[in-house]
Amino acid sequence: STGQPAYRLSVGDAFLTHAGIDLTASCRADGPPDREALASAARAGGYRVADDDDWSDLFSRILVQSVEPVLGMGRPTILYDYPIHEAALARPCPHDARLAERFELYACGVELANGFGELTDADTQRARFEAAMMERRRRYGANSVYPLDEDFLAALQDMPPASGCALGFDRLVMLAVGAPHIEDVIWTPHP
Repeated sequence: STGQPAYRLSVGDAFLTHAGIDLTASCRADGPPDREALASAARAGGYRVADDDDWSDLFSRILVQSVEPVLGMGRPTILYDYPIHEAALARPCPHDARLAERFELYACGVELANGFGELTDADTQRARFEAAMMERRRRYGANSVYPLDEDFLAALQDMPPASGCALGFDRLVMLAVGAPHIEDVIWTPHP
């Protein structure tokens, strides 16, 4: 531990700094993100772009290749303000509806925790689920779509404001003991 407080970095600033890409220019508050804008920026930055890559594929590729490996070096880093399309259950940010109240905590280039403010608006959540189902159907066919979880959507109507955070304990142990691979610390028997 360095004794320093965690460094805070928005996803948009992380993409600009570490990948040279203006990610937020491709984000939309309503409707799907602009795949072509991100694909063009990715190509210009030297990233591989396949014809069947969607916006999320490109986002993940750039994040994994150029952003995550440098996060949390020297002190923990909190990456926050994720694009709304990468936070299916999170509230929109009050300062920018293209972004979500989601964060991840990194140390030594490893994601340790993921948290977000819970979306409790059932109508908005339904619209997100329906959009995700349409995309799944488009990519993988009609058999890939499941019914909406109506019980979950009904429960949202009575849910107070909430948030949560999940810690990857195996990842934390891996870093604490200096293990090179997570498989070295998993607590289940190996075949």
